[in-house]
Amino acid sequence: MEPAAEPLIPEAVPPTSQSKSKSKALPSKLPWIPLAAASGACAAFNGVFAKLTTTDLTSSWAAAISTALSLSPSNKFVEFLIRAFFFSMNLAFNALMWALFTNALTRASSTTRVSIINTSANFMLTAFSGWMVFGEKLPGLWWVGATGLVVGNVVIGRRDEDDDTVKTESRREERREGYRDDEVEEDGISDGVELVGEGVKGGGVGGGAER
Repeated sequence: MEPAAEPLIPEAVPPTSQSKSKSKALPSKLPWIPLAAASGACAAFNGVFAKLTTTDLTSSWAAAISTALSLSPSNKFVEFLIRAFFFSMNLAFNALMWALFTNALTRASSTTRVSIINTSANFMLTAFSGWMVFGEKLPGLWWVGATGLVVGNVVIGRRDEDDDTVKTESRREERREGYRDDEVEEDGISDGVELVGEGVKGGGVGGGAER
């Protein structure tokens, strides 16, 4: 019989499970940066709402709202409602911050990197919100301390990344050595089996000759 003719266009080889797992794992690791930044922003807003719960600025806002509603400026009920709203927002942003931070930790390869993004976003937004909402003016020493803290986190993150790289390379070398040892053992076993087989064959021939 004539052999079957090969197709001119080769069939498409389906992607392996390993390539599929890599393609699925790659997008899951990308969103950790916005998650870490969002957790830092929620931490900053958490501080803002916590301060609004107890500050005198809320009392002035409550007086203005009471006047706009044709109520007494010293209406304590309106002030209580506003402070309760700020306190509830404080709890909500605190819970959201921890949820985003935990999600970022599960997606990132290093906790230090997540902490760097979180701390940087928290510091910047805290300074901006303090200036916009409370009219605070931060001294130059605060900015020097914040910059030093961010730079320190970056240095620690790079060191952590270098340690992870070294550990990964050492694990790869250990795996390679393990594969080599397995190959050597398999070669030794196969050589022993061949020698035993040759001995068995030689014994059989000799026995036949003696007979």
